[in-house]
Amino acid sequence: MKKILGILGLLITICVFTASLNENFLSAYNLQNTLRWTALYGIISIGVAFVIISGGIDLSIGSVVGLTGSVLAWLLTVRGVSVPVALAACMGMSLAIGLAHGLLITKLKLQPFVVTLCGLLLYRGLARFVTDDQSLGFGSSFEGLRALATGSIPLTEKFSIPLPAIILAVVGVAAAVLLRLTVFGRYLLALGSNEEAARYSGIRTDRIVIAAYVFCSLLAGVGGVLFALDVNSVQPSGLGEFYELYAIAAAVLGGCSLRGGEGSILGVVIGAAVMRVLYNAINILHIPTHLEFAIIGIVILGGVIADELVRRLVGRKRVAVKD
Repeated sequence: MKKILGILGLLITICVFTASLNENFLSAYNLQNTLRWTALYGIISIGVAFVIISGGIDLSIGSVVGLTGSVLAWLLTVRGVSVPVALAACMGMSLAIGLAHGLLITKLKLQPFVVTLCGLLLYRGLARFVTDDQSLGFGSSFEGLRALATGSIPLTEKFSIPLPAIILAVVGVAAAVLLRLTVFGRYLLALGSNEEAARYSGIRTDRIVIAAYVFCSLLAGVGGVLFALDVNSVQPSGLGEFYELYAIAAAVLGGCSLRGGEGSILGVVIGAAVMRVLYNAINILHIPTHLEFAIIGIVILGGVIADELVRRLVGRKRVAVKD
């Protein structure tokens, strides 16, 4: 809870600081746009949070986003496949990717870093191959489908809640229930805290790891569909590029320890909001955009350093109490 309050305080500070320098930050259009993009990044961040809590890492998220979006556009506009079949194919492909990651990590005992790094390269290459490295647009034929990413529900005369925010809320509640109120969630936390102890206690750790990677890739696939529909066109070489950076940063900022065993879905969502508000602040305050990744890198490093310092402080207090 302390970590959640800390990241929430950081979010409020950034919002107040940015609004004080540029009043357009609080405009209905800017808030809606920021909320929509926060939701899109929040969905993929929740997925990677499960992997990080298990003690693993997934570097392929951005490429899965790019591959899913590219395949969706290709199926709809080139192959002429129906919308339900195209969506089912994309979700099935995402599940298969996650299953492959989990099996390689648990059965062949490969390092998650290596497996997902290879996936990052493989899926980006496949996206470019499938589309012949050409940009694909949805045009005006799929406006109903695009409403999933661009639609909104009016709340007041000037402000509407983007549909991606509703999707994030549903995914977030389901993920929070899964993590905190089910046996799977307890096993996942136990696995991340101490894999060997979890195995000796009778937990089928391989199944938990596989499920975490399947869940992560599934949400990356959902994110890929929404990102593609939002921009209304797919550039296979660029869609999803570096998105794994945003997702991992949001999870770390939200309280997920890179060592595993810790995490909060609410914290991850707030972390995603911090990342998007930072990006929005960079643009609205006319800070050079090429500093974006530098700022994000500093934020991630700060989160890791803070996590290490807190762990050391807690460890010292426990030792002092025992003495």
